[in-house]
Amino acid sequence: MDDPNQVRTGWVVYALGSAIFAAATAILGKVAVSEINANLATLIRTIVILILLIGVVLARGEWEPLGRLSRLGLLMLVLSGVATGLSWMCYYRALQLAPASQVAPIDKLSVALVIVTGIVVLGEPLTWRVAVGGGLIVVGVLVLARG
Repeated sequence: MDDPNQVRTGWVVYALGSAIFAAATAILGKVAVSEINANLATLIRTIVILILLIGVVLARGEWEPLGRLSRLGLLMLVLSGVATGLSWMCYYRALQLAPASQVAPIDKLSVALVIVTGIVVLGEPLTWRVAVGGGLIVVGVLVLARG
């Protein structure tokens, strides 16, 4: 069984890793799309991710037959994959057209959109911290994107 203290704090390590790798994605992607068409760059990136994840799932023994997976879960993953693909295509095209320092902050408006969607669709609580933090993100995006 997982240690409850590790579970409570373990997600923070992964979230920080996500932020670090997302920052690397923006910088590396900006360099890439100055050399390669944005859609082709997105395709190559996706193939690399596919190969990486196949290796991780196989190495960890996490493969399950699709028939044993939840239909709702699969549908949501398919829709999430479509959203991810469209997001990446838009992101790389934006990087091709504008500085990463302007594109990345606007992309982070997704945080505010997730907060609103989480409250409206998932019934997550709106606390003063969530409201203030989300508002600061929006203000920060507006300040940074005007550069």
